[in-house]
This record gives sequence, structure tokens and C-alpha cells, in this order.
Amino acid sequence: MAGNNVKVQLSDEKILSTALVWKNSGKSVAIATVIKTWGSSPRPMGSQLAVSNDGTFVGSVSGGCIEGAVVTEALEVMKSGKPKVLDFGVSNELAWEVGLACGGQVKVLVEVIEE
Repeated sequence: MAGNNVKVQLSDEKILSTALVWKNSGKSVAIATVIKTWGSSPRPMGSQLAVSNDGTFVGSVSGGCIEGAVVTEALEVMKSGKPKVLDFGVSNELAWEVGLACGGQVKVLVEVIEE
């Protein structure tokens, strides 16, 4: 259904194969991987998001505003070439204020795909 803003979660294999296509076409590519979760987390450990240097991305590491921050950080990691661990968390008290059911923490490793 066009225009319904439906997000389709790709399999890990599809995310990585898309990243490889981007890389083979000459784009810089970073992979973000959930490496730790605690409490409420919309995506489990191992979930991935691939980002190309033009800002296109596939996959999911959170399903919320965290993904925008991860894409931004991935673009920076592609420029620097240095991997980075991102730590996102929210207390139980703040979670209600931002519309989440409960607090949680997500750690995401962002790294460039090398030749």
C-alpha cells in the first residue's frame, strides 16, 4: 500500500548483501550492530543497519530516534575510518516522558567495511 509509511525489516543476509552491492559500486559503507541491550530494547543484540556515504540505509538497530543518530555517526565513522561504540539509554522515569513503556539501554558498534 503506497503512502502508508510501512517499514519492512530486512533479514541480516539482505542487509549485508545490500551493503556489499553499495561497496562494489564504489560507495563507502558502514555497518552498525547492536552489541548490548539492557531493559527495554526494540531490537535484539546482533541487529544491524548498513549505511552508505550518501545517507541511504537499510536494516534497523532501534526503530526510533536512535536510528537517525546512528546514521549520522556512521557518516562520521566513514570519514574518520575509526570504529565507534555508541551508548544510548533512558531511565524508567524519562522513558514515560518520551513515550516508551520502560527504560533501557542499547550499545551499537559502528564500523566501516574495508576493502
